Amino acid sequence: MKDIPSSQPAGTPARRGLSLLNDALVTLNLEAAPDALGQQVVETAAACLGVRGARLWRMLESKPVVWQQAGSLPAEDPSVAAKAFSGLVSSSGTSEWFFAATGDSHAGLVLEVAPTQPLDAETRSLVALYSRYAASALTGTERRHTIETLSSVVEATKQLNSTLDLGELINIVLQLATRQTGADRGTVFLVDKEHDEIWSLVGLGLAQQEIRIPMSRGIAGHVARTGETINLLNAYEDPRFEPDVDRRLGYRTRTLLCIPIRNKDNDVVGVLQLLNKTDGPFNTEDTDFLRALSVHCALAIENAQLHRELLHKQKLERDLALARSIQRGLLPEHPPAIEGFDIAVSHRASQMVGGDYYDFIPLSPQSMLLVIADVEGKGVASALVMANLQATLRALVVHLHSLERIVSSVNDMILADTRAQKYMSMFVGLLDQRNRTFHYINAGHVPPAVVRASGEHVFLKEGGMVVGIFPGVAYERGYLKLLPGDVFVGCTDGITESMDVQSNEYGLERLVETIGRERSSPAERVVESVLTDVDRFSRGGPHEDDRIIMILKAL
Repeated sequence: MKDIPSSQPAGTPARRGLSLLNDALVTLNLEAAPDALGQQVVETAAACLGVRGARLWRMLESKPVVWQQAGSLPAEDPSVAAKAFSGLVSSSGTSEWFFAATGDSHAGLVLEVAPTQPLDAETRSLVALYSRYAASALTGTERRHTIETLSSVVEATKQLNSTLDLGELINIVLQLATRQTGADRGTVFLVDKEHDEIWSLVGLGLAQQEIRIPMSRGIAGHVARTGETINLLNAYEDPRFEPDVDRRLGYRTRTLLCIPIRNKDNDVVGVLQLLNKTDGPFNTEDTDFLRALSVHCALAIENAQLHRELLHKQKLERDLALARSIQRGLLPEHPPAIEGFDIAVSHRASQMVGGDYYDFIPLSPQSMLLVIADVEGKGVASALVMANLQATLRALVVHLHSLERIVSSVNDMILADTRAQKYMSMFVGLLDQRNRTFHYINAGHVPPAVVRASGEHVFLKEGGMVVGIFPGVAYERGYLKLLPGDVFVGCTDGITESMDVQSNEYGLERLVETIGRERSSPAERVVESVLTDVDRFSRGGPHEDDRIIMILKAL
């Protein structure tokens, strides 16, 4: 910086004052960051202007706050500082106050000095000139820093938009934040509102270990809850800091900066925590950069999360489609052709996979086992139990020839496999083709019906309780003879419990009436008529479930 010219004779008090001012100004490094330059301003004032201490005030959210200070000073007095910003005070107690407008939209700066003795008019003029120069220099530095920050944010945004992979994106955020601030380590925590937790996917310097923390604990949890920014000079002195992670990783946290990551709706979607800046405490430049970066991080993170959820959904849909294909492979593709009988069946899952099951298992050339079962619930869990039932039942019929023992064994095996977490209703019928007899056990299932050629009907209820709740259950066998024209109808509750818009159920009686009207039709036609009638009845209704309808007609 050039020396300040003066027309005063050398050696005069004014000349000596200008020399002191010149010495003060040339020590300021205008290329320094705003915080560093602000500290230089107060240190230089204390060292060169004949005062024992200096303090810089600035307005923050319409309140005067201390920015930088050096030397010996009286206690802070924001009320007097507020008057100084309004030009209502220039001296109070042991302090002298100098307001320096910068021409910007903010209120400028106030320099408070604590002189060793009251300032004369000449010295006050020099300090006032120094304060105006310092304010101008600080304004220029902040403008330059703002431009540099915006440039860094633009470049950072390009990198943030370069990927939709959540892990890679968070790693980019950490690389940008630690490089810009000089932090040793960093962690991005994402907010999991459903579980009231924050969790990290990756952590720079943490070998990508996952950390999950309740939002009620720790510095990061506090920031996630409140949206505050926390800057600590010694993390261990803050009672909110939890050193467990340090102990687990063999690390020692000293300085800590934790800021919220907010989306465009100002909701906190994550937290960025930086540890141990290499060249001192985290400063306002670090905070300003991270806040500017925050909204871009939030947008990129939300996009990456949506992309991740989409990929997960697509994978789940592919897996479910495969599971549906496998499950359909477990069910008979077509009903068997049996002399003297006409058989038709329809199966429809309300979801990609379901827990309804039917089967036709040949026992001999003249006998066959008919099975209809309904596992409690829907979806994948029920489908797994259904697959287990299919395997269990086919294994048992090879070794057991008693209908009662087959059902009892199924009950015990399903109970052992599911630990009473899943149960099922089941109807098992043994058809003797030669004698046209039908032995059956109804284990808590929707009672099948046999509609006689005369139009009368009987419900098949003999059996016992549902399968998979209690061990050692005994079941009783029912019996009837099938005559020409008789129609057996078995179904799951997806048929009988289908509801209309008033939540009225389709019901067994309505099912029997439909069968009675169609009993002279082929079995396939009867199935179609039932499904059409159920769909018409339940259109707009609230209930949707897996559906099986099986028709066996004696010819």
